[in-house]
Amino acid sequence: MSKPTVTLFVPARNEIDGMRVVMPKVKPEWVDQVLIADGQSTDGTQEYAKEHGYDLMVQSRLGGRNAFEEGFKIVKGDIVITFSPNGKSVPELIPKLIEKMNEGYDMVIVSRYLPPAKSADDHLISRFANWFFTTAINVLHGGHYTDAMVLFRAYHTRLYRELDLDKDAGFAPEKLFGTVVGIEPLLSIRAAKRKLKVAEIAGDEPARIGGSNKFPKISGGLVYFLQVIRELWHWK
Repeated sequence: MSKPTVTLFVPARNEIDGMRVVMPKVKPEWVDQVLIADGQSTDGTQEYAKEHGYDLMVQSRLGGRNAFEEGFKIVKGDIVITFSPNGKSVPELIPKLIEKMNEGYDMVIVSRYLPPAKSADDHLISRFANWFFTTAINVLHGGHYTDAMVLFRAYHTRLYRELDLDKDAGFAPEKLFGTVVGIEPLLSIRAAKRKLKVAEIAGDEPARIGGSNKFPKISGGLVYFLQVIRELWHWK
């Protein structure tokens, strides 16, 4: 059996400071494709990607979910690793993720809350929110997560469409609040509902390097809350 190919999928918007520090630590032999899904950056992020030979996709529509919807059309790997270039994802954990996936898992999550890992980027509100949503997903949807919300994870690329993450229906609450969120909570929910084989590895979350947090905290949190509830009777 041939070795599965791996794409490192890197959503970015004006993250040049982090890119310069983090991306040189990603060794070329670890993955078969590095794909930068760029949210119309104006700070040199696109130019950096081109200079270093990464595949580059510039979003036509802004927002985390749109990066996936447009970017996954050109993902080449059998396995995708979603990775933050702002310093919050530790590059040295990439080989460990791949190794764990090769043990037969459908998805492997780098958990910030699985001991002895810790988050240097958390504050009281973000830590509570992550705990709240992870607990809700576990209780309501049968998950066994310590971190259901984090971006840094690996999974079979085909799951993006098999779990209907490319369909607008699962993200209907976005319209109520006029915002666009990420796919991670819904991915975690539907993986649990499908009873996929999921593992977690402990991984620290360092502090952000430069840039700014683009997530709409209040409206985004409300969308995630409605997604968690809505999935009780939608999508079997």
